[in-house]
Amino acid sequence: MELWPGKPHPLGARSDAQGTNFALFSDSAESVYLCLFDGDGREERIRLTEVDAYVWHGHVPGVGPGQHYGFRVDGPWDPANGQRFNVNKLLLDPYARAVAGTVNWGQPVYAYTFGEPLTRNDEDSAEHTYRSVVVDEHFDWTGGDGREVAAPDIPYHRTVIYEAHVKGLTQRHPDVPEHQRGSYAGAAHPAVVAHLKNLGVTAVELMPVHQFVQDDALEVKGLRNYWGYNTIGFFAPHNEYSADADPSGQVREFKEMVKELHRNGLEVILDVVYNHTAEGSDLGPTLSFRGIDNDNYYRLMDGDKQHYLDYTGTGNSLNVRQPHPLALIMDSLRYWVTEMHVDGFRFDLAATLAREFYEVDKLSNFFEMVQQDPVVSRVKLIAEPWDLGPGGYQVGNFPPQWTEWNGKFRDTVRDFWRGEPSTLGEFASRLTGSSDLYGHSGRRPVASINFVTAHDGFTLADLVSYNDKANQANGEDNRDGESNNRSWNCGVEGPTDDPAVTTLRARQQRNFLTTLLLSQGVPMISHGDELGRTQNGNNNGYAQDSVLTWIDWDGADTELTAFAARLGALRAAHPVFRRRRFFDGRPVDRGDGGALPDIVWLRPDAAAMTAADWDSGFGRSIGVFLNGNGIPDCDERGQAVADDCFLMLFNAGDDAVDFTLPDAGYADAWVVEVHTDGVSAGEFAAGQVVPVAPRSTLVLRAPGRD
Repeated sequence: MELWPGKPHPLGARSDAQGTNFALFSDSAESVYLCLFDGDGREERIRLTEVDAYVWHGHVPGVGPGQHYGFRVDGPWDPANGQRFNVNKLLLDPYARAVAGTVNWGQPVYAYTFGEPLTRNDEDSAEHTYRSVVVDEHFDWTGGDGREVAAPDIPYHRTVIYEAHVKGLTQRHPDVPEHQRGSYAGAAHPAVVAHLKNLGVTAVELMPVHQFVQDDALEVKGLRNYWGYNTIGFFAPHNEYSADADPSGQVREFKEMVKELHRNGLEVILDVVYNHTAEGSDLGPTLSFRGIDNDNYYRLMDGDKQHYLDYTGTGNSLNVRQPHPLALIMDSLRYWVTEMHVDGFRFDLAATLAREFYEVDKLSNFFEMVQQDPVVSRVKLIAEPWDLGPGGYQVGNFPPQWTEWNGKFRDTVRDFWRGEPSTLGEFASRLTGSSDLYGHSGRRPVASINFVTAHDGFTLADLVSYNDKANQANGEDNRDGESNNRSWNCGVEGPTDDPAVTTLRARQQRNFLTTLLLSQGVPMISHGDELGRTQNGNNNGYAQDSVLTWIDWDGADTELTAFAARLGALRAAHPVFRRRRFFDGRPVDRGDGGALPDIVWLRPDAAAMTAADWDSGFGRSIGVFLNGNGIPDCDERGQAVADDCFLMLFNAGDDAVDFTLPDAGYADAWVVEVHTDGVSAGEFAAGQVVPVAPRSTLVLRAPGRD
């Protein structure tokens, strides 16, 4: 086949009117072969002879979208010194826009011989592994009016995130056509969109959709890598999530999903895994990076380059100290923003990306690259601010333009509602945006992504139904998953028909949702929590691609769903719950000669909390006044923001508590907006005594604003 010199950039495969240019980086390779496959799987190898700045490249006339290809890279086999070249292994293009096939596990996909990790194995892997696919990049982003469907561009303080799994979201949805269930198309189906909008959701955070690998160890057990935190292709949408079998169609389907969600005012955030790849440890397969330039792409042990530094628990860590792996990450991020039109990213185990040497450094190369990038710096950047390495827990320590999954919010709110002592003070901090974590660096409440549950751990229904994990289905004798869940089963472990227990569990779920959606910061709902989704006590569903993890739409708790929707509407309607700045406690002039602080913490007797009250180890009940006249924000037109005043009464104790409402200096009357005990209406006068049921929340609003 004819080969032209081509160009070293951009990396990957890029088609034009004459053919396709291919470019691959490797600074230690001795030779690189482009492998083209015809419709019958026959392979033609073309040696790339042009090399510029360690980029091997060539242009093949007549090759266009739909072409399946891969690379073979030859060089030293010297694992002890970090070099693992094996020309017999077909390698996925790190910049592939689409991926065909899957991995058929066995000796051919491993570059070493089983049982002899330093011995090279020369069995050919081409029939057992992925193939890269040249795609047509063109897509019509316009709507029915001929104008491009614009990204919603929702500010953080108005954002409500819904963490979702592409397959689990719709695999059992009765209104989604069967052929679209579990797919990108299914995620954008009108029934799903309507549900999200009804909840008040503004952004869908998709669990990993980069092409990932089904683990050999799981397949042997009859399980699957359901969550997808096992990336091998950072530019390609995962092929199993497409209703379209054609690889180019998979890319189009993903874009159609984004376009439809944008058309409905919903942003798309991707959960991305740049901290490691699916090639695992030194005993893992050779699928791409390891065979292209192992010593460059991965963090290897100092003085022992046969083995990998592992801060993620998966066998390897990407080497962000090197320019080309760092460039790959940045190129991938820009691609998903500019070509796929996503609105932001949640970075899995983000502390790993901040490790220049061993310690986490918020001034690392990665953060500097993001800070100055004109594309990536402008989208939502959410860190999972920890990893498994030393000093890896970094909640509150990421740079100012980042937001963070606030693990302390999760832990504190769980502890408060299960009745742990000495939680009032920290509960107050979490409810008001965690200024203790974010205020010192000039960040604002929206730096805190608040969550009570996520994909990792109990669902909301299981959080109030199990004290202990039940992960036997994962095949690890219940050793996997977190053992300290800060959960409470309300008196009975697992399913029960006891009406007292089921009533309490329902109330606890409403307490958690109320706390989540009415706290300062950015709330994140875990998919299906609003429907009462259960995993039967399994708190580590990573390997369960089954009805255990898929949302059961037919079995949904419709009362809980309606309650969550009311909370979403309340948050959207009242800016006092989504302030852009922290409370400062200073008095605010009411205009009638009186003044009240922007926030007042109250004991059940309506007296202001004292230092001794905060330190009380037995305190389970507290009230908080939110002054709608004390919001230091302005709207899009520069006008001052004002809202109703609210009173939130929390009782996490086992007994009812009589709360005395504050005097008329706060408000003459209060109406019920939310009662997790089931009361849906009511009005109370200033100074009136109001009983708040055990384990419940009462949210009152002062009526009368124009």
